[in-house]
Amino acid sequence: MKKDVLIVGIETSCDETAVAIVKDGREIVANVVASQIESHKRFGGVVPEIASRHHVEQITLVIEEALNLAQLTFSDIDAIAVTEGPGLVGALLIGVNAAKALAFAHNKPLVPVHHIAGHIYANRLVTELKFPLLALVVSGGHTELVYMKEHGHFEVIGETRDDAAGEAYDKVARTLNMPYPGGPHIDRLAQKGSPKIDLPRAWLEEGSYDFSFSGLKSAVINTVHNAEQRGERIAPEDLAASFQESVIEVLVKKTERAVAEYGVGQLVVAGGVAANKGLRKALEKTFADHPAIELVIPPLSLCTDNAAMIAAAGSVMFEKGIRADSSLNAIPGLDIEIYNT
Repeated sequence: MKKDVLIVGIETSCDETAVAIVKDGREIVANVVASQIESHKRFGGVVPEIASRHHVEQITLVIEEALNLAQLTFSDIDAIAVTEGPGLVGALLIGVNAAKALAFAHNKPLVPVHHIAGHIYANRLVTELKFPLLALVVSGGHTELVYMKEHGHFEVIGETRDDAAGEAYDKVARTLNMPYPGGPHIDRLAQKGSPKIDLPRAWLEEGSYDFSFSGLKSAVINTVHNAEQRGERIAPEDLAASFQESVIEVLVKKTERAVAEYGVGQLVVAGGVAANKGLRKALEKTFADHPAIELVIPPLSLCTDNAAMIAAAGSVMFEKGIRADSSLNAIPGLDIEIYNT
């Protein structure tokens, strides 16, 4: 009888200190997340130094809680997986060094994981991945289309050239005097408004799968400032709805075109902005017309940063024989294609 493979995942790339244990790459045994949102909210965004200090304070507590919830010890664990990058270098270093210490102390294999690979593999905690597939990754720092022909193989076919979608949401929210993180607030406000304000769509060159949201963000800011100078009032719910419609239209249309061109049978959605109700609804509506395409969107708890996704991706890397040693370091600009074989 095959032994269960238990992987500990550690994620500290930004402002969540997270540790999880996943069995056979598919089943969550424990998933603990210590959020720092309240600490960063008053600054309107993540302060790297504060994030790092919180990680130092929380990491051992979160590790212990995950093991206690799972009722396991490190003697039961097969490997330690950790986010190597991308992310905030100081924050990443806390997780990397914790993972190296645990791997050394308990003589366990150390498995490096790419943060975006983790977001993609969050979907495997919902259903088995079917190849070839396309992943739409939409988060605070990343907007990408990733083609996968098999487990652990990533080909970026489109990426953001400036502001990621989530970053644009936060900046627009700040313009509308909404707290950080701005995405959920804009999403909720957009449901109450009408997309009656004309805002740009950045389609870029013909056939391009890249994204650009900086111009859209600037257009929103200029619209607000121009209205203020004229003494006019713009309904914030209409502005939110117009902004969101512009973002979603570009995301969905480029994804729909890529799915057709690459001939995939499964589309998985990943990243914090995958929690956006407007985006989820638009994708579901669009791909209802494509019954041959299986659309997979993880539950809200697996869209934002967590360690279960790192353990899930780490399980695949572990099976592929990818290992790190004590020289493992944080790489804030890590390329997702680095481990392709």
